[in-house]
Amino acid sequence: MSDSSRARAHVYVSGHVQGVYYRATTRDTARDLGVDGWVKNLSDGRVEAVFEGPRDDVESMVQWCHDGSPMASVDDVDVTYEDPRGETGFRVER
Repeated sequence: MSDSSRARAHVYVSGHVQGVYYRATTRDTARDLGVDGWVKNLSDGRVEAVFEGPRDDVESMVQWCHDGSPMASVDDVDVTYEDPRGETGFRVER
């Protein structure tokens, strides 16, 4: 796979997205798709995440963020595409 087929999306998710298993469900979904990166809660109530991997799978994760975990209520997803940085694995950061 060439580097041009890898994508990196940096997302900020706002709404009722903390305390509703959003990070854990994001991690599980990313791992199921084989997407690398991380997810964490921010002090302002948003969730921040980075997804890196095959372009279609990264786009699937970005789309998934609009719904998120079953108990989440997402108001907005702000996405910035960046050059891949070689993330490996997917983790929840604290």
